[in-house]
Amino acid sequence: MCGIVGYTGFQDAYDIVINGLRRLEYRGYDSAGIVLEDKNNKLEVEKTKGKVEDLVNIASHLKGTATIGMGHTRWATHGVPSDRNSHPHLSNNSKIAIIHNGIIENYDTIKKMLTEKGFTFKSETDTEVLVNLIQYFMDLNVEMDFPTAVRYALNEVYGAYAITVMHEDYPGVLVVGRLGSPLAIGIGDKEYFIASDASPFVEFTKEAIYLEEGHMATISLENGVDIRTINDNLKIEPEIQKLKLNLEQIEKGGYEHFMLKEIFEQPKSVQDTMRGRLLVDEGVIKMAGIWDHVEKFKNANRIIIIACGTSWHAGLIGEYLIEEYARIPVEVEYASEFRYRNPIITDKDVVIAISQSGETADTMAALKLAKERGAFIYGICNVVDSSIARITDAGSYTHAGPEIGVASTKAFTAQLTILSLIALKLGKHNGNLGNAEFMSLIAELDAIPKKIEDVLNATHELTQSIAKDFVDATNFLYLGRGYNYPAALEGALKLKEISYIHAEGYPAAEMKHGPIALIDENMPIVIIAPKKGHYDKIVSNVQEIKARKGKIIAVVNRGDTQVSEMADYVIEIPETSECFSPIVASVPLQLLAYYIAVYRGANVDQPRNLAKSVTVE
Repeated sequence: MCGIVGYTGFQDAYDIVINGLRRLEYRGYDSAGIVLEDKNNKLEVEKTKGKVEDLVNIASHLKGTATIGMGHTRWATHGVPSDRNSHPHLSNNSKIAIIHNGIIENYDTIKKMLTEKGFTFKSETDTEVLVNLIQYFMDLNVEMDFPTAVRYALNEVYGAYAITVMHEDYPGVLVVGRLGSPLAIGIGDKEYFIASDASPFVEFTKEAIYLEEGHMATISLENGVDIRTINDNLKIEPEIQKLKLNLEQIEKGGYEHFMLKEIFEQPKSVQDTMRGRLLVDEGVIKMAGIWDHVEKFKNANRIIIIACGTSWHAGLIGEYLIEEYARIPVEVEYASEFRYRNPIITDKDVVIAISQSGETADTMAALKLAKERGAFIYGICNVVDSSIARITDAGSYTHAGPEIGVASTKAFTAQLTILSLIALKLGKHNGNLGNAEFMSLIAELDAIPKKIEDVLNATHELTQSIAKDFVDATNFLYLGRGYNYPAALEGALKLKEISYIHAEGYPAAEMKHGPIALIDENMPIVIIAPKKGHYDKIVSNVQEIKARKGKIIAVVNRGDTQVSEMADYVIEIPETSECFSPIVASVPLQLLAYYIAVYRGANVDQPRNLAKSVTVE
């Protein structure tokens, strides 16, 4: 959600900023803008509703004019997508420019105060209020320097933000701050980079500072990076980290879309997630985050899994896994609801947060609430040193690698892999899993990457063919039982996200309690029907659908006969343990959604209205 890029150094700032914005397009946005400080120290701004390429069409004259600048891709919150609501925003005196990711919740109160002081506003945004508040403090005290004014202004606002600010009277200086939204500072050789994540500057430097919550930094070629706390101006020594990200990981590598590339990366991403953790020959699962706190899990009254979207679906499957194998009660909560319903949490609870980005605002807020009430909190995320990784007591990285496509694919299957490892490790430790069953399950889990590869090879062209028949569909129903009910939810979400076709996931057993009324010859139904797990019941559901002339797309195990004979379309997957079947079954559902979206002409990697990392409520 929103993208920030900034640069000060010796290179052409226009190229750095524009290319950086292109790298952040995956985050989701509706407008783009750039501001550069020219050789006369004047701020030159161009911004527009639309895509980065629309910005290039109006801003290319700025190329080669500056060595400092910043750019932004906006996802609309306050005010509709428009040229005037796009970032950057200038102060009334046109000396200060700001870009902002997040929401200033008390902007209206501040706006009224500034209006009374004679300030005027050109946009509907909360961001323009903040930049004028900075000017207000500098006007109020002519001795106040620019970074101090930014700090004063940030102490007056509440909400969530990552900001970058420039002032034409302070040439070569960028001031940044964060509260709730991520911001990284790249450390180059006589140059500095700012970005929402490291992808815009990965080819220029491997050293980065991830700005901590409640911190700000003043960055200049003369004085380097000066980090302070926003509340009390305490100086902070920066922790410089080595980036593991490389350029190849964030490029398409010959695939038409990042989403397709990431679907095909799943054999590797699942294998990488297990690497060093699942040691089949030794018969052990090594997870320091679990083992170091195993008594916390073993003695927990319950485990609460909190997440949003696709990660919530992973959490539902995690509930099945942990309750079956570890026999610990599990509750799965939407993070966005959990924090607002005054939940009962004690120090006997373990809270597991799942987030691809590690920056999901609702999940972060729910974690803070759980921590305040004494729960042990554990994080599962994909981004090293993200906010959730830092706030949790322990955790596991998924090692899926960068996921650029907005619709999550490889992150989901990597999350399921981690949850499987946790459930099996806890089950073995507390004696609920005997050695023979444990060894059988870990061998089966170890085989999953090859089975995903098998699915990709066997179903890629088939799903393309099936997709062509459903380009004009207006509704889909996805059904599954047991472990595959959440997989049905995830399959439906993928279709909704990228093709804009309404789709609903449902427990197959609940079909008769309402959704069956929707079924006719125009309704496509995707049903996940592996041999293991309620197969006879699924057969009955298929018969009920056929009696009402529904169009059935069945995901079955290779060699299946009963469901296959009744289905209109059959997608075969290799057989595996029931508990791991969602990992394998999800892959053809991802491909099906992808190709339907492609044939409908949708922007697969950047679906409308969606953002990769939801850093505001």
